[in-house]
Amino acid sequence: MGKTFDEINEKIRQGNAVVVTAEEIIGIVEEKGVKEAARQVDVVTTATFGPMCSSGAFINFGHSDPPIRMNKIWLNDVSAYGGLAAVDSYIGATELSESKGMEYGGAHVIEDLVNGKKVRLVAKSHGTDCYPRLDIDTDITLKDLNQAYLFNPRNVYQNYNAATNTSKDIIYTYMGTLLPGCGNVTYSTSGELSPLLNDPEFRTIGIGTRIFLGGTQGYIAWEGTQFILDKERVDPEGTMYAGATLAVIGDLKKMSSRYLRAASFERYGTTMFVGVGIPIPVLDEEVMAFLSVQNRDIYTNVVDYSVPRRSKPSLRKVNYEELRSGSIELNGKTVQTAPLSSLNRAREIAALLKGSIEKGEFFLQEPIQAMPKDRGFNPLKDRAVK
Repeated sequence: MGKTFDEINEKIRQGNAVVVTAEEIIGIVEEKGVKEAARQVDVVTTATFGPMCSSGAFINFGHSDPPIRMNKIWLNDVSAYGGLAAVDSYIGATELSESKGMEYGGAHVIEDLVNGKKVRLVAKSHGTDCYPRLDIDTDITLKDLNQAYLFNPRNVYQNYNAATNTSKDIIYTYMGTLLPGCGNVTYSTSGELSPLLNDPEFRTIGIGTRIFLGGTQGYIAWEGTQFILDKERVDPEGTMYAGATLAVIGDLKKMSSRYLRAASFERYGTTMFVGVGIPIPVLDEEVMAFLSVQNRDIYTNVVDYSVPRRSKPSLRKVNYEELRSGSIELNGKTVQTAPLSSLNRAREIAALLKGSIEKGEFFLQEPIQAMPKDRGFNPLKDRAVK
C-alpha cells in the first residue's frame, strides 16, 4: 500500500514522521529490505554542496530622487544586467570585476550582500522625461533592497563527468586545475547523497517542489537549462543517469553564507558554491529502491579535458566508491582523485533538513508539474552569417 504527499505531511504535523538521510537509509534497507523500509520510513533527505556556475540574483534597488532608469549597472565594479525595468537587475555569479578580474565576481557580490556588507552601486542612464537622472554612485546593503532573490537557471546536476588531462601541460578549468599526464582526477557530485541520483526518474521531484536552498526554504522553479533525461546501462544491474538539472529560486535575505559561498578557480573565473537539499517522500517500494542506491552503484565518465572540443573522449567509467577512495586506476597507473563538492557540508544540509521536517518546520510540496521526459540537447550551430 503506497503513501501520498498529504498523508506524509499529516504525519509531519503530528510529529511522528520517520525521517532519515540518504546515507542512513542504506543501512536500513540492508537490514530490513526494500519493502519493510518503504513501510517504516516516510521521508529521505538528500543534499549537495558544490560549485554551480549558472547562479545569480534578481535585485530591486528602489527609486532614487530624482529617479533614474538604470541602463548600465555595476556592483562593487562587477557589471550587472540593466535590460529590465528601471531599477531591476540580475547579477550573475561568474561575471568578473572590471578592476580585480578573476579574484572577485558576481558570486562575491552576492556573498557580501548575504553577510550584511555594504556594496557600492554605480549606475548610468541615457535619461528620459520620467527618469531624468543620468547617474548615481551610492552604497547598498541587503536590508536596503526591496527584493533580492536567488534565481539559478542550472543547479544540482544529476551527475557530472570526472575530469583529467592527458596533455603535457597544466590546464585550468571549471573542474579545477588538472595536472599533465593524467596527474589527477577531479569530480563534483555527492554520490549516494545527491538529490537527482536518489530520484532519477523524477517520481517525486518536479516544478514546485519545496527544497533547502542556501540556508532557507526555496523551490524548484522549472527544469534547469540543458535538462535532458539521459541514462546508459553500465552493467546488467546498473544504470548511469546524467543530464537532468534544476532551476531554483529562494529569498536571498534569508540565506546564509555557510551554504552560499563565492569561489575563484585559478585562471578560469568565479563561481558560487550552492547548498541544496531535497526531501524525497517514500511513496512506495519503487521510490525506496531508488533511495537505497550506493556509491558503488553510481557511475560517471572520466573525461579528457585537454581536448578543446564540445565532445571530449571518455577514458573509462568509474563509480563513486572508487572516486571517494582517493585514487583510481587510469591508463595503467594509480591516479589521485579529489572532489570539488563538499561531502561534509552536504551531510550537514541533509541532517538540517531532516531536523526541520521532524520539528514540523518543513513540509513536502507535491510538484504542480512533472519534469519533461522528451527533452533533447541542441548544440550551437556555427553558421556563416551572410
